Amino acid sequence: MSLWSSFSVGVGGLQTSSNALNTVTHNLTNVDTEGFTRQQVQQSDRAYITISKTASAISFQQTGLGVYYSNSRQVRDYFLDKTYRRENGRNEFYEVSSQTLHEVEDLLGELNGDSFQTSMSDLWTAVQELTKDPCNSVTQGALVSQAEKFLADAQAVYDGMASYQDNLNAQIKQQVERINKIGKEILDLNNRIRLIELSGESANDLRDTRNSYLDELSSLADIAYQEEANGDVSVKIEGEDFVKGSLVYEIGLHFEQDTGFYTPFWPQNAEYTINRDGQKEYDITNAKVFKFSRPISADLGTDIGGLKAMLLARGDHRANYTDIENGYDGIRESVLMNVQAEFDQLVHNLERAVNGVLEQAAGVRTIGPDATDPADIDLYNALKANDPNWADGKTYRVMKASDDGYMTDTDGSPLQLFRKNTTDGFTKTSLTVGSETADYWIYNEEDPAENESLYSVTNTQINNNLKQTPTLMGFRLKDGSEDTVTMDRLKAVFTDQVYTLNPYVLKQVNLTDYYGDLVAQVANSAYVYESIYQNQSTTVESAASARDQVTAVSSDEELSNMIRFQSAYNASSRFINVVNEMLEHLLNRLG
Repeated sequence: MSLWSSFSVGVGGLQTSSNALNTVTHNLTNVDTEGFTRQQVQQSDRAYITISKTASAISFQQTGLGVYYSNSRQVRDYFLDKTYRRENGRNEFYEVSSQTLHEVEDLLGELNGDSFQTSMSDLWTAVQELTKDPCNSVTQGALVSQAEKFLADAQAVYDGMASYQDNLNAQIKQQVERINKIGKEILDLNNRIRLIELSGESANDLRDTRNSYLDELSSLADIAYQEEANGDVSVKIEGEDFVKGSLVYEIGLHFEQDTGFYTPFWPQNAEYTINRDGQKEYDITNAKVFKFSRPISADLGTDIGGLKAMLLARGDHRANYTDIENGYDGIRESVLMNVQAEFDQLVHNLERAVNGVLEQAAGVRTIGPDATDPADIDLYNALKANDPNWADGKTYRVMKASDDGYMTDTDGSPLQLFRKNTTDGFTKTSLTVGSETADYWIYNEEDPAENESLYSVTNTQINNNLKQTPTLMGFRLKDGSEDTVTMDRLKAVFTDQVYTLNPYVLKQVNLTDYYGDLVAQVANSAYVYESIYQNQSTTVESAASARDQVTAVSSDEELSNMIRFQSAYNASSRFINVVNEMLEHLLNRLG
């Protein structure tokens, strides 16, 4: 090999060592940079010069031309990345679920320093005091006052849960917007990385940024991704294309007018019509991003992503007691909807039971198709004929209008402590029963499809007439005696064990124990989710630690590499000096 070729070998070594030192310096500079992946130097042989070819020799006689700096590659492990991102998404799901349950637990347990349980106890105490002296206007007024406080506190608890639903709804909107922004950033990085690497260089820092976005995206939703041959990364969310080729399929937000809730959906999968304003109106029935038809389970992989947890916790509407009676399975997985429905059921049961006692004292009876008394049969037939919504087997709660005034309101209707906000509890109707025409008060049945017809926590108020004149609850019969039968029934409202939390709970409890069981259910669920979250956090930390062992910069290792490459640089420099001296000697002494 000529001296000029030797000189080239030395220069190549010098350049290679210099570039390697630059890589080491870059690693050390970013030792504390979050998301940075350490880079590793790759050196390759230059072409060989063949001196001779001998058939009898094992190989050709060749001389090398040194090495060159071929690449600076990232040190990453695909499987560790995949494991970390999957466990990170599951961790976020249980963190959101745990936080939601703790928030609900606080709402149920504390109300301006007093627990809601206190309101329940105070109302029960007022009933007991009324029992001791039922005809006393003071004890009657105390019952009305405590009932008003109970209802106000109940509405404050329910409103707190509704406000938290709205808070989650706002976060859902923000999360979807963030996901779409990440998708655009990944697409932009794909383009920039492709352009740089087509020229033969490595876009390692841009790849680090892209990997950081994938990490963040994995916490928000269940993602799948792969790197294409051209260096692009394609991403799927919940099995649907999100970033692919030159496109980002952004997630849309459908605004529900009735609830004010946002529902993420895929516009490309939704049917739509164009209104007069030129705007698209989507039917998202088959285009929702998250489908909750399968149960939440780690085995099924349905417990991944903070956005999914928020949607699940928020639910799709404000729940009330009718959701328990009509399709409980549709709300049981939603933390807020489940508690809202069970809490509303508590208030509804109490309101209807107390009202029922007063109505029964006023003379309200239940008339159905099984009536045997001829007068009752005639009354039932008259009610049927008057009812456009009659259905086979329907029963009626009815009272004949009278002038005796016992347990009746100022308009003569059956007295109610709890009244609906917008509709009446009873309607006065003229009926012809047999040969007699008279006025009757007919109970307005509750319709799950009409919130205005419900005795729910958001649709009831204390009877204003009773607030002004508590003595309407006279508890004194025509003969002047105290109505102890009605008082016993009123006490039984709080003591009878006839209530259950939901269709899957068989234990029957009284109203006070019902609330205790509701709080205990939330506390137990919070404990379970908190335990899962803590265990999952440990799993994520282990996965992150294992990944860091591969990707993180070790200052000791890099300093060792620095010494090695510095020595190689010095050796190349010395080699060049030697070759230079030899050339100088040949030219000056032998030339």
